[in-house]
Amino acid sequence: MQNIIHKILPVIIMLAIASPTILSRDKSGAISRQDRLKAEYYFIEAQKVKSHEDLNAYFDLVKRAHELDPGNSTYSFYTGFGILTMRNCTKTKAQQAVDMMKEHFDEYPGDYYETTFYSDANMLLGNPGEALRAIKALCDREPYRIELQMRLAEAYTRTGNYAMANATYDSIVSIHGKHLDISTKKITNYLTLKDSVSAINEMRSLLATAPKNVDYNITMGSLMQQLGMSDSAICYLNIAQEAEPDNGYTYLAKAQYYMMNGDSAEYEKQIFQALKNERINIEDKVEVLNTTIRQMIANQDTINPDTTDRIDTLFKVLTAIHPHEAIVRDMYGEYLSYRGDYGAAAVQQGYLLDLSPTDAEGWRKLMYYDVMNENYEGALKAADKALEYNPDSVTLYRYIAPIHYQMKNYDMAIKTYQLACQLADSTDVETLSDLYGGIADVYHQTGDTAASITYYEKALAMNPNNIGVLNNYAYNLAVSGKDLDKAERMAAKAVNAVPNSAIYLDTYAWVYFMKKDYKMALVYIKSAVENDSDLSAEELDHYGDILFMNGEHEKAVEQWKSALDKDPNNQNIKKKVTNKTIFLK
Repeated sequence: MQNIIHKILPVIIMLAIASPTILSRDKSGAISRQDRLKAEYYFIEAQKVKSHEDLNAYFDLVKRAHELDPGNSTYSFYTGFGILTMRNCTKTKAQQAVDMMKEHFDEYPGDYYETTFYSDANMLLGNPGEALRAIKALCDREPYRIELQMRLAEAYTRTGNYAMANATYDSIVSIHGKHLDISTKKITNYLTLKDSVSAINEMRSLLATAPKNVDYNITMGSLMQQLGMSDSAICYLNIAQEAEPDNGYTYLAKAQYYMMNGDSAEYEKQIFQALKNERINIEDKVEVLNTTIRQMIANQDTINPDTTDRIDTLFKVLTAIHPHEAIVRDMYGEYLSYRGDYGAAAVQQGYLLDLSPTDAEGWRKLMYYDVMNENYEGALKAADKALEYNPDSVTLYRYIAPIHYQMKNYDMAIKTYQLACQLADSTDVETLSDLYGGIADVYHQTGDTAASITYYEKALAMNPNNIGVLNNYAYNLAVSGKDLDKAERMAAKAVNAVPNSAIYLDTYAWVYFMKKDYKMALVYIKSAVENDSDLSAEELDHYGDILFMNGEHEKAVEQWKSALDKDPNNQNIKKKVTNKTIFLK
């Protein structure tokens, strides 16, 4: 289990550095004076290294002090504190650490930093009751510290005592005045208690202090919408928009309202205005556009030309206002790729690379778009540029090699794979296995069976569980009609590892076909069809052959015709369709 406290490590470090130096406080008297003095020395030294932000040394010294004087609650606290910062801190270790910290809290509940962190740690560990006990102890001593009262209210909320949480918020308001954040928290608690009347009254009370406040009216409108009071909701949102017509967040709020009420036309009008608004930060705009696209995808509306035109318009608006924002260009490219417009996606990726030309992953993505667009020359040009900036990138070379393979530049494919092998870490067996497998595939394509087998064996020696290599090796043995028993074992291993892969199922079916076990071949090719409704021409051709050898001749011809539609220049498939029979080599 990963360290459950690690996500708040910056907070932990801040507290460790900010907390005051605390002298050792002995409560046991059970150790020798010499050990006690040594412990104090280590703890004082810990404070010195802490001032230099050397936390590893700090916690090592504190731990040593605790070992010498385990009865000292201060040493116990900071030893437990150190355990929580460790990356390998499991939940069990974390609970043990918090138990060590509890010793100090029970003895000195008024120590501000120690008690607040003890409370926070318990909250993270799922002990809200103990967190509440700790923070309440501080609040009883310092009732006017707003940060403590806020923590107390949160602790009440986490323990399910929403009434006491809201009473605590009321105490804060009585001293410091009303605040939207506090009202929002109170409303959330009221809604949890299903007390919508109190929720509305809370917001009305806040609005009374500033009736034209945009944030207050937006919040009230959202609350009304949530409670199903749509007419009231739009009234408050209109007030907000009239008060500040140039505030883009009012458009976002109204867009949300129209979306929830199913008015897509008005929704898009508001979104359009929001995206043009320069007061809205780019992250919020991207999230809004993302939501819009997800909504259209959920409605299966992205294939509608009108819809795609509208989305393109929104992106063009955003890129015109923020031409140098990488997040916008990347999102637009991803969307165009999803839509299958790889050429346009490549254009957006080109803009991104102008902004960040050393980005190896960005170049790889551009190559991907070019390959999907069958622009192999463009992909290789991108590859040359990528290598100018990243000459030692194994990832780039292993992506470039298949492009050469696709273009039938087999010598260059092998050279590129071999260069990647030289650059790869000799201990990275998975990468080397993949690279050797790629070389084997190329040699098989050139007809050099011996070299192909050599590299397949090298790949599997590196990684015996390389599923891709097992599948390709098995398939190439089957095509060659060699060592079919070995091919069957490897194909079975691949299918067992990934049982829903149409590619692996097709290989397994073809191995059985070559072994003349046509019934088993039919079982697995049908399974491939069930797992992929868009089989390749080769897979459809296999399906036809297997059907034919099982006596289903008319169905076989249907599959050959489907294969020919995908690969109209394949003379062998064309011959089968014309003669309505199989031609075995």
